[in-house]
Amino acid sequence: MHAELIDGVAVSKKIRDEVAARCAALAARGVVPGLTVVLVGDDAASAVYVRNKEKQSVEAGMKGETIRLPASTSQEELLAVVDRLNADPAVHGILVQMPLPKQIDPQTVIRRLAPHKDVDGFHPVNVGKVLIGEKDGFAPCTPAGVQMLLQEYGVDTGGKHVVIIGRSNIVGKPMASLLIQPGKGGDATVTICHSRTPDLSWHTKRADIVIAAVGRPGTVTGDMLKPGAVVIDVGINRIADPTTKSGARLVGDVDFESARLTASKITPVPGGVGQMTIALLLRNTVRAAEQSIPAATVAG
Repeated sequence: MHAELIDGVAVSKKIRDEVAARCAALAARGVVPGLTVVLVGDDAASAVYVRNKEKQSVEAGMKGETIRLPASTSQEELLAVVDRLNADPAVHGILVQMPLPKQIDPQTVIRRLAPHKDVDGFHPVNVGKVLIGEKDGFAPCTPAGVQMLLQEYGVDTGGKHVVIIGRSNIVGKPMASLLIQPGKGGDATVTICHSRTPDLSWHTKRADIVIAAVGRPGTVTGDMLKPGAVVIDVGINRIADPTTKSGARLVGDVDFESARLTASKITPVPGGVGQMTIALLLRNTVRAAEQSIPAATVAG
């Protein structure tokens, strides 16, 4: 069999359309959601990603701003920018693009963000809220996007065994936190595998759903899967390919061609999870703007 493709492009468009409608409703009440991205240095991949964020936020009806700082920026200078944005009522979402130059500690910067403006969902307050199941915080965008893809394609996680490959604070850990919550999109039994896990295939062969997020091409192959498993490939890796104009192409952490012969559903790379991250970022930002309106105003 050939697995059904989980189309992240189509689902992300649906989310962006929803965000645009919510932005229009806020604009009618005099509120324009504002997302500010801070980019430190000249990392090429980060610059492309930030441009896409700014473009899509403006298309959705938001105020999308990018603050570009030189690679020589000190930690104190960056924290001063964060403090200014925290205090600006026109800014509802703040995202400091990673990676940061070596002289800046990323955790110090993340902890300086106002939790109600941390639309990336990495502040300890938001991490804790996701873990205990509170709904007023912000979940990291990539795991939230994976959860939404599963729901959109009718994958019931309740009672299912999910194997997550990768234990990062960005994907692996928050992904597990979302999937173990009671209710729709949760109720799963979760195993987290990582670089120190012996015999990875022993775990993946017993999984109903495999989520690969390690940043290593070919980590999961078709013979490592249970027939009919759902495969979510979070990895984005650039590998050499002399047949392409650029001399390289993007692949995930899953060997797509072999996995699609065993899986029932699978995300492609590109065109899968990557499309969801910015869409969920915009969704978090519009919710931050909605939450910034006093209850009395909302009621009126």
